[in-house]
Amino acid sequence: MDARQMKIKAAEAALAHVEDGMRLGIGTGSTAEEFVRLLAEKVADGLRIQGVPTSERTARLCLELGVPLKSLEELPELDLTIDGADELDARLRLIKGGGGALLREKIVAAASRKMIVIADETKVVETLGRFPLPIEVNTFGLAATRIAIEKVASALGLTGDIVLRGAAKETFMTDGGHYIFDASFGRIPDAEALSNRLHAIPGVVEHGLFINLASAAVIAGPAGARMLTPKE
Repeated sequence: MDARQMKIKAAEAALAHVEDGMRLGIGTGSTAEEFVRLLAEKVADGLRIQGVPTSERTARLCLELGVPLKSLEELPELDLTIDGADELDARLRLIKGGGGALLREKIVAAASRKMIVIADETKVVETLGRFPLPIEVNTFGLAATRIAIEKVASALGLTGDIVLRGAAKETFMTDGGHYIFDASFGRIPDAEALSNRLHAIPGVVEHGLFINLASAAVIAGPAGARMLTPKE
């Protein structure tokens, strides 16, 4: 089973949790896109849902495939969000934002009663941090914000490059008009402490640590899909 097949398996298992009439948050990324394709087939067969996309990219795919959409302003409370992750641990703490949609993804997840993560087994780690942590920042005061992030990292014993995404060619800009720093810490032993300290930096809009948001995760591997719930 190749990587795409595993993503499809995870998406299929998550789709079983979507019920008729649901207000559904729809995630961003390659695994979420496989979910959208499967969801569109169910919609074509009569499934009634109202979807709220977490990015312009997801919105375009949904519209192309006939998945009905609403804005979060129209549906400020959701039943379920299904989204991918760049990394997750046994407590279902996540790193998200590899696709650049972390702010909207977190807002939609927080507005949902439940969040189910879909991923292949390569995304499961013992300690978060192997995947560079995306940190969405305001374009004003960029140098000052970076220095503040570096100080926070140093205080927590974290090392590694903090790189402005796309700076070598064209700086990446999020749907919200912000930039992203990718922090290659390698290991993040205390995700909660890092989350709190990053949130205290005025120039940080949001970061890619998703803590206490995921209700469950569907993990696909060569043997099929399995469901994970948070471990204390």
